[in-house]
Amino acid sequence: MADSAGRITLWGIEVFAATADEQSVSAAARRLGASPSSVSQQLSNLEAALGCALLNRRERPVTLTAAGHVMRRRANVILNEAAQARAEIAALGTGALTQLRLGVIEDFDAELTPRLLSHMAGDLEGAQFLLETGPSHRLFDQLDTRALDVVVAADMGAAAAWMEVHPLLQEPFVVAAPKGAIDPAQALDQLSQLPLIQYSARHYMGRQIADHLARQNLTLSHRFELDSYRAIMALVAGGAGWTILTVTGVSQARRFHDAIDILPLPFAPLMRTISLSARRDILGDMPAQIAGRIRHLLDELIVAPNLARHPWMKEPLQVL
Repeated sequence: MADSAGRITLWGIEVFAATADEQSVSAAARRLGASPSSVSQQLSNLEAALGCALLNRRERPVTLTAAGHVMRRRANVILNEAAQARAEIAALGTGALTQLRLGVIEDFDAELTPRLLSHMAGDLEGAQFLLETGPSHRLFDQLDTRALDVVVAADMGAAAAWMEVHPLLQEPFVVAAPKGAIDPAQALDQLSQLPLIQYSARHYMGRQIADHLARQNLTLSHRFELDSYRAIMALVAGGAGWTILTVTGVSQARRFHDAIDILPLPFAPLMRTISLSARRDILGDMPAQIAGRIRHLLDELIVAPNLARHPWMKEPLQVL
């Protein structure tokens, strides 16, 4: 076997770029799905191949040397070229794609994501799939740093120039309350007398809800602040209070649906859009194809069942 010592590898460059971005070997390892020792070894190999130190690894956070700053600029060019090569190869046919790194918000864990992966596995028979689930802000961070190829997440503002965006779903935020506890005609007064079970403000969606309540000049007491849809819905079903969630969030806990009522917000509506985003001109028409597949699944799994139960959602809940 040929000796690879002293060679610059694409993996080594990717490891260096991740470490420079994260300013931490352990954080870079988590992002790349590698061990810290493997990341350290790759960094040492790259520095040995270049004959100079790129990182001050004893500092916290890790910093770049003068050579490291030069290498970081070049690393971005190299990784962009590698991504473009993947795109051109993928354009030869879906069978040429060997790996797809997909990020999907937790809202779709129960049904949509497994169905989507099953369909995609049939379309891309030779590809390996890496799935990352999490909050929207974390998925966009990983798309930005090239740790993911495609993300399905809630819009968080203006898209970056390097992104292509395919809108998928418009959905309203709704009230979930204990069964029979709220008269829709007196909803706001009655909800004000019950504790709010708040979605965590550590996540973007929780901050959206808190900001919207502030705009309505509403101060609501709450004892619980959670980031689990199922835990929130279990508390609501048990009569501990009420909550504000999205339709997809409520749909994650269907086993509690017989014990809760779903109502429109008794004040100004709040909406969000879920989109598929990818790096522009990297995967050809594949992002658009995946978006089309997701729209069909959203209509079947989210929109149709909710409209059947709650006809008042017809306008705010739509596949885009």
